[in-house]
Amino acid sequence: MKVIAVRDYKEMSQTAAKTIIRLVKEKPDAVLGLATGGTVIGVYDELISDYARNETDYGHAHSVNLDEYVGLSSDHPQSYHSYMNEHLFQHINLPPEHCHVPQGDAEDPAQEAKQYDQLIAELDGVDLQLLGIGRNGHIGFNEPGTSFSSHTHLVELTASTREANARYFTSMNEVPTHAITMGIASILKSKRIVLLVSGEAKAAILAEVLQSDVTTSIPATVLKMHPDVTVIADQDALQVVRQKGLMEYVHD
Repeated sequence: MKVIAVRDYKEMSQTAAKTIIRLVKEKPDAVLGLATGGTVIGVYDELISDYARNETDYGHAHSVNLDEYVGLSSDHPQSYHSYMNEHLFQHINLPPEHCHVPQGDAEDPAQEAKQYDQLIAELDGVDLQLLGIGRNGHIGFNEPGTSFSSHTHLVELTASTREANARYFTSMNEVPTHAITMGIASILKSKRIVLLVSGEAKAAILAEVLQSDVTTSIPATVLKMHPDVTVIADQDALQVVRQKGLMEYVHD
């Protein structure tokens, strides 16, 4: 696990976007594993800006998203389908039929999860998986205690995760209770992983991931078992790492 230190959220976003752009140019049919949430919006903004300037071609690429809320249709304004359309898909030339997100309103969510793993296998796996991290160390919606052997599956969201996402809904009653998420084993099959960490709120968990043994109680520690993981962290996110003298993990 290599940690790259950057100044701020803007530089983190630029660094991640350059990595994605370089991959797409080198491998036009790349499979991009994408995420949602506040951390990655800046990355998508950078990809859109680059597309407007340089017309980087996504015509042969595919995307697969980490997760989707159960019970929300793809056109629901708070679905991750809608998030991706708003923040990326409608702004670049990635073909709609190449944009893959779990179907949240599938009649059988468990079967949808199984088919999603099959889809990823048919695409020959994810070339680069973009990840954020939760304050409790979750990746995707894989909460503490999730088996490292888990594949894409139906998960009940914890109270803390629902509260963290409540700002996107008008009330807690509207926040979905379940999601379909790529499992930890599914994520680890990715050829390359880029984990983004930004802000003081993520400083404690980043330090914990770096200094802890691999444990299901902190799902992100499993990334230490992957051969090609890059963490891009800004100065605010590195505060506790610096205080605890863990900077030997960090590269400029």
